[in-house]
Amino acid sequence: MKVLVTGAKGQLGHDCVNELEKRNHEAIGVDIQEMDITDSASVEKVIKEINPDAVIHCAAWTAVDAAEDEDKKAKVLAINAVGTENIAKVCKELGCKMMYISTDYVFDGQGSEPWQPDCKDYKPLNVYGETKLAGELAVSGNLDNYFIVRIAWVFGKNGNNFIKTMINLGKNHDTIRVVSDQVGTPTYTYDLSRLLIDMIETDKYGYYHATNEGGYISWYDFTTEIFRQAAAAGHEEYAKISVIPVTTAEYGASKAKRPFNSRLDKSKLTENGFALLPSWQDAVARYLKELEF
Repeated sequence: MKVLVTGAKGQLGHDCVNELEKRNHEAIGVDIQEMDITDSASVEKVIKEINPDAVIHCAAWTAVDAAEDEDKKAKVLAINAVGTENIAKVCKELGCKMMYISTDYVFDGQGSEPWQPDCKDYKPLNVYGETKLAGELAVSGNLDNYFIVRIAWVFGKNGNNFIKTMINLGKNHDTIRVVSDQVGTPTYTYDLSRLLIDMIETDKYGYYHATNEGGYISWYDFTTEIFRQAAAAGHEEYAKISVIPVTTAEYGASKAKRPFNSRLDKSKLTENGFALLPSWQDAVARYLKELEF
């Protein structure tokens, strides 16, 4: 199978290309240098020349707070919404599958019940969520052969993420305050990429949720486990850091509103015969071995 992956230099795109190649698929990874997704002519030219069987669309604006800046909003919309629609329209014309990576931010993040993949009760809290939802609607509105996969709390080898941030903060701080009233589950891009390729190899289209297993946790819980494992791996200085749980209100306002409830129901994966991801604790252990710190 010939598969085009957008955002190939990012955390998830990089891992998807690697996983496709491991399985002897023909993987073509592109980033902005090869295809500007906001330019419909560029998208049409590149995708038609490649003529893929499927497109895995990982490219996105993911800087949640920066998306709130007035001078950035048009660019965020162009990347997350217009860019996605440009790809969806060419996929429709070519009759190829499309997979769009989305987020729990399309919901309002309230309550404590896990969000269902087929829930249409959209109510994004911020510009990032609004534009990712617009991308979802562009895919579902143009195509029949699509996967929309919502993920949360992503970490991977390429790019910045929460684990890297905490490890770096821990080098220079004895005390770290971390939010304890936002709840979800982390997603390791290495594990996720394997699931996404499992999915793209089928025609079991629709909406899915995918994070690692291991239960729902807070950012505070996540941090304490990161430091516990770092110390156990020989970085004993992390055992001495005091991690203090605080509420979102106590932590202080960020530019973008954050969801309190990022719990995602993943039972649809099992119903469709897909293997669930390993536990997030196991993922953290493997990831820390990859990091040089």
